[in-house]
Amino acid sequence: MKPTKVTLTFDDGSAPIDLPIVSGNLGASVIDIRQLGKHGIFTYDPGFLSTASCSSEITYIDGDEGLLYYRGYPIQQLAEHCDFLEVSYLLMHGELPNQAQKETFVGTINRHTMLHDQLNNIFRGFRRDAHPMAVMVGVVGSMSAFYNDSMDVRDPKVREVAAYRLLAKVPTVAAWSYKYNLGQPFMYPQKRYNFAENFMHMMFATPTEDYEPNPVLAKAFDRILILHADHEQNASTSTVRLAGSSGANPFACVAAGIASLWGPAHGGANEATLKMLEEIGDVSRIGEYIKRAKDKTDSFRLMGFGHRVYRNMDPRAAIMRETCHQVLDEMGLNDDPMFKLALKLEQIALEDEYFVSKQLYPNVDFYSGIVMRAMGIPNSMFTAIFALARTAGWVAQWNEMLSDPEARIGRPRQLYTGAPRREFVSLDKR
Repeated sequence: MKPTKVTLTFDDGSAPIDLPIVSGNLGASVIDIRQLGKHGIFTYDPGFLSTASCSSEITYIDGDEGLLYYRGYPIQQLAEHCDFLEVSYLLMHGELPNQAQKETFVGTINRHTMLHDQLNNIFRGFRRDAHPMAVMVGVVGSMSAFYNDSMDVRDPKVREVAAYRLLAKVPTVAAWSYKYNLGQPFMYPQKRYNFAENFMHMMFATPTEDYEPNPVLAKAFDRILILHADHEQNASTSTVRLAGSSGANPFACVAAGIASLWGPAHGGANEATLKMLEEIGDVSRIGEYIKRAKDKTDSFRLMGFGHRVYRNMDPRAAIMRETCHQVLDEMGLNDDPMFKLALKLEQIALEDEYFVSKQLYPNVDFYSGIVMRAMGIPNSMFTAIFALARTAGWVAQWNEMLSDPEARIGRPRQLYTGAPRREFVSLDKR
C-alpha cells in the first residue's frame, strides 16, 4: 500500500504538519506542500528540480527508462505513423484526429499561415545580420498588435483561435527571418504543400525559379518537428506557463518562450553541436578532443551527448539516427568530411567505456543538427526551427494552464540571504 501522507515534525516542539501525497497516472508521486505557507515555511529548490509546478495531461517523460509519451502515445509510434499536424492536434485536443477532424484542422492551419502585411515593416526594422531568434522574439511579440481579437484568454474559443494562429504563423516568421538575413524576397506560404514542405518552400524557393521540396527531406524535417513538439515542463515551456499565468496575451507568452529557448543550455544545443564539429575539424583530431572531454580540468565539453533528463538513451535519438542516415544517403553525403567526423564521434561515444559508464549517449540534438546541415539549413536557423516545432507544445500547455481551475499566477518564493535591517546613513557620513 502506498503512503498517503507525510508528517513534518520540528525539533522545537511545534505542532507537526501533515502533508498529503498525490499520485499521477505514471511516474513519481508528489508531496502537496501548498499549506506550508500558512505556517510561514517554504521549500528551497533551486531550478525547481524536485518541484512539480503544475499537473498536466500532455507529456510524460521517464528519464531512467528512456520513455517519452505524448498524451500516452510513445514518441516512436507517433514519429513512425503520424505527421506533425496530427501530433499537434493530439497535443492540443488530447486525442488523435479522425480523417474529417484532420482535414478540418489542416484546412484551418492553412488559412492562418499568412502574416498581416504590415508585419513586413517589423522585419525591416532589424539589421540584416540579426540572429533569426532575435527577429522571431520581436515579430511574434508584435503580433499582439495585429491580432488583438485574441486577447481575451478567459474565452476557450479565443484561446483556440490564438493557438491555431501561432501554430500556423510561427513557421512563416521563422522562414522570413532567414530570407531577411539573405536579402531575398519573402516567399509566401502555399496551400498545395503539407506543413513541412511549405516551410521548406518558404526557406529555399525564390521567385525566379521553380522549387519542389524533396519528399525524403520533407519527411525528415517533419520528423524533427514531431520529436521536438513538446518535452514536459522544460525552461521554455515553464516560461510560457509563467507568463500566461498573469493573463498575458498568447503572442507575448510564446515570444517569452522563444527567448528562453534561445539559451545555449536549452534550444541552442544542436547549433552548439555543429560548432563543436567545426572546431574539431577532422577525424584525425578526434582523439585529442576525446581526451579533453575526459579531463575534468578542461572546459571543453562534447556537445550533443548526454541529456539532463534522460539517464538512458534519449528515445528521440534512435529515431533521428535512422532519419540521419536516410538523409545522408539521399543527399550523397556519406563521404562528406564533416559527416564522417560526426559518425566517427558517434561510434566512439557508443563504444568508449568512459562515455558508456556515464551514459553520455548521442542525443536528439546531435543527429538533428547533422540532418538540418545536410538539408542546407544554416546553424543560425537550428534554434528557430526548434521554436516552430515547440510552438505546438507551448500552445497546448498554455491552454491547459488557463483551463485549470487550480492555476494561480506564478509567484515563486525565495530564501533571502542579503543584509538584515540597517539604518540609512546620509551621504556626508558614508
